[in-house]
Amino acid sequence: MKINDKKSLTLKTLNKSNVWDLQESDILRMLEAAGKDADAKDNIRHYTDIIKSAFEVETLTADRPEIVNKYEDRGFTTGTMRTAEGHEAHIALKKRPIMRVTDLTYENIRHITAEKLVEVLDRNFGGGWESLSQSIQDIILTGFDISTTTLPKDRLHKPGGMYEKKLADGYAVLEIAKGAWTEAIFAKLKPETEKPHIKYTDDDTRKYDGDEEEEDLPEERDTYGDEEEDDFDDDKLTEESYRTTIEENPEDLDLAAEDVAEDDDY
Repeated sequence: MKINDKKSLTLKTLNKSNVWDLQESDILRMLEAAGKDADAKDNIRHYTDIIKSAFEVETLTADRPEIVNKYEDRGFTTGTMRTAEGHEAHIALKKRPIMRVTDLTYENIRHITAEKLVEVLDRNFGGGWESLSQSIQDIILTGFDISTTTLPKDRLHKPGGMYEKKLADGYAVLEIAKGAWTEAIFAKLKPETEKPHIKYTDDDTRKYDGDEEEEDLPEERDTYGDEEEDDFDDDKLTEESYRTTIEENPEDLDLAAEDVAEDDDY
């Protein structure tokens, strides 16, 4: 989010997605401004529910230095806000960390970088992309382009290969060692695009105006793992045809590129 966009946000424009772009100081600024807005004060519980989806919020029992220091030592930022009853309350805020794959949601997935996603994946599993649950994969794929390849570790970094091309195209990569093989997971944040929505007229003619629910739209084709046919060559077939389903000892396999290309059953 651009800095100007962040500053223009108010409690009234806050939602469970854009709240992830803010920091503790931004929230405290909004809550302070809300104390001067009668309408905002009337709906403070609704706004705090939104804030709590991305921040830990705790009420201090007293504004004493020893209590404030205890929360600040835990990484909280302290401040004040007006409650729904009009009283001043001392609060402590801390952004919810995204440390595990189970911390990923449809609301926050577009508010992390590809490098952060790779860090989260690396911290949480060692079994590869397919070891993730379908629900976690679906969340990730709403925000990122993902592709994977599994190759003998001495071939993964071959000059001019898929690995080198993905990095040049701005992908972050996670390498997962699997014996003599390595799985590479490539991730790149998808550009935001506005999807058309359906609007019904009196004669049931469908028009798209961007304001209605996006029901009955044709499903987007899942391009996960696809590669453009124009880039097909024998060397590429060799690189991207290795999979993790091979049971034999990889050190006993004949990995010559010409043998792989001539295997009719591969």
